[in-house]
Amino acid sequence: MMIWRLINYSRYNAYENMAIDEAIFRETIKNKKQPTIRFYGWQSAAVSIGYFQDPQKELNLEQCRYLGIDVVRRLTGGKAVLHNNEITYCVVAGAGEKSFPADILGTYKAVSDCLIQGLSYLGIQANIASDCLRMKDVDLKSCCFSVASRNELLVAGRKICGSAQMRTSGGFLQHGSLLLTFDPEKALSVILTSSTSEQRAKLRKTVAAINEVVANPIETSDICHALKKGFAEVLGIEIAEESLTPPEIKLKNELIEKYRDLNWKTEHTKHLKTGQLFNGN
Repeated sequence: MMIWRLINYSRYNAYENMAIDEAIFRETIKNKKQPTIRFYGWQSAAVSIGYFQDPQKELNLEQCRYLGIDVVRRLTGGKAVLHNNEITYCVVAGAGEKSFPADILGTYKAVSDCLIQGLSYLGIQANIASDCLRMKDVDLKSCCFSVASRNELLVAGRKICGSAQMRTSGGFLQHGSLLLTFDPEKALSVILTSSTSEQRAKLRKTVAAINEVVANPIETSDICHALKKGFAEVLGIEIAEESLTPPEIKLKNELIEKYRDLNWKTEHTKHLKTGQLFNGN
């Protein structure tokens, strides 16, 4: 039976989190290592934007600065996410990993099946969106949780997890946000210069959060344990808790400064390899 690595829950700042994800991905591909699952949180509220987004057009940067919210560009695609009270997951695997198909939507579904099983241990019945469900309000198009794309997770018709994926010929990285609570007013304030009560109500109706669909709040450690069980059962794997390797730590430290620069994509685009794909919500 394949043994996967688990990097268990810790909280980091926005730049560290993105640097760690990329370091794991690059080291996994380079050394053909076993797949890794990582759970993490955010030391303070932050906004991550998708690889292709223009923060000047799709974020309220002035409000982010006013609130002291860091803004970081992800390696993956998709829309803006306000990271606050959540558990973020990351799955990294090489191209030869048989647990996942060699396409974006198929991988989304495989990961979603694992998350569904994990959430079921917490008494939460989630299901996979069969089609892309979009809010009609054009002003909310920059917000990840205004859109539930195919193979993402819904609870009673409301999106509970937003995910994004990056693939190369060597493997993939997928990460996503599982909300513990949700504040639509704060989420919209970092995207729009102003929002209406109607817009806030619309967003509230489209979004679910773990501790808002259960009778009593659940400890982060218990949620991570349930998610770990979900991955192990659905994929038929063993999972061993480990730490980042010295090469990953070294690479992470080198990448942090890259992620402090919202414009890092400009230089990175020059070096993209053929076949590299980005997707997300």
